[in-house]
Amino acid sequence: MPASPPPADPRPRILVVGSGWHFLSGISYYTCRLSNALRDRYDVGAILMRRLLPARLYPGRERVGHRLADLHYDAGVRVFDGIDWWAVPSLARAVRFLREFRPDVLVLQWWTGAVLHSYLILVLAARRLGIRVIVEFHEVQDTGEARHRWAARYVRSCIRPLLNRTDGVIVHSRFDRAALDEAYDLGDVPVEVALHGPFDHHRPSASSLVAAADGTCRLLFFGTIRPYKGLEDLIGAFADLGPQYHLTVVGETWEGWTGPGEMIGYSPVRDRITFVNRYVSDTEVDEFFAEADVVVLPYRRSSASGPLHIAMSHGLPVVVTAVGGLVEAAEHYSGTVFVPAGEPAELREGIVRAAGLSGRRHADPSSWERTVDAYARLLARLGHPSMGDTTTSSNQTEPLLSPDFR
Repeated sequence: MPASPPPADPRPRILVVGSGWHFLSGISYYTCRLSNALRDRYDVGAILMRRLLPARLYPGRERVGHRLADLHYDAGVRVFDGIDWWAVPSLARAVRFLREFRPDVLVLQWWTGAVLHSYLILVLAARRLGIRVIVEFHEVQDTGEARHRWAARYVRSCIRPLLNRTDGVIVHSRFDRAALDEAYDLGDVPVEVALHGPFDHHRPSASSLVAAADGTCRLLFFGTIRPYKGLEDLIGAFADLGPQYHLTVVGETWEGWTGPGEMIGYSPVRDRITFVNRYVSDTEVDEFFAEADVVVLPYRRSSASGPLHIAMSHGLPVVVTAVGGLVEAAEHYSGTVFVPAGEPAELREGIVRAAGLSGRRHADPSSWERTVDAYARLLARLGHPSMGDTTTSSNQTEPLLSPDFR
């Protein structure tokens, strides 16, 4: 007699759609961490966006398809990997996966216009099945895309059919909430603020917080090198710091932003700067953070920051500019030193203050459980109180006010 099939999971179903591992980015990690966190309360599936665009157009084209991440989806998360930008036949297969999984809620991670046409098809299929749609905004539009008029116009015009079919929205900060309302009038669409969860899959090693033998304060800039990251401010500020400081810059150049690399080349303190100009593996990430005393993130603007959360997971002091959603992300972290953006002199003073916070591990205040709580509140507001905690949010009755990962 054949064995009986295992009983179906009685919990509500959530299907998360986001970046896969082929075009690796911070959103790839976030999609995986969110799916795994939701799994504690829900039956979770994931559809991954596999090939986002022609590889020749991607800033990190040399590493496309290379497995640099050590993170994995939990065994209980059903994964479809994935959808390709040319759609045929992957998009039809993804729609079939959606119909077979039959979620109660479809959750779309929004970070780039490259996924918009695929998202529209998934949303149309979901709505025909009576499935609720939630969009989690990491930023209104990628800054690199926004610089191209045709890309910005495409997103502005084609995202409206998606938003018109959206039942709820998740953002990472009150700043993002205001920016979203300024860009798109969502009317009375319910919104919840879910602070970014920790990136504690990057585990501190035994050597973390071990001071350099020669007393050097080791500074780390980590993340893609783009115009808004402010790396040139850090290089300028570092030139005025004393010989007891060393700077390591780890990051892949995007958008042709080669100026910071050129500044490093002719810096008068070039001998105290290490430049690793590529996207590094997870093992290397842990090593670079383990060897750092202070992390410096001099962004000119930002909605969220994966490197900030890696730094907090390692318990390191972090100098970060008080811009965008970074204030809310780091304001309760005891290792934070906030500085104004675009001010190298203030940045230099912030680094000196942060050096005094090194040598001990600071507790990371972020939590994936808190993220899942925000989803539960939003689902309750959409009429699904059985789908999670129905605790009233402090912003639940407020109107919708007018997000970098690596």
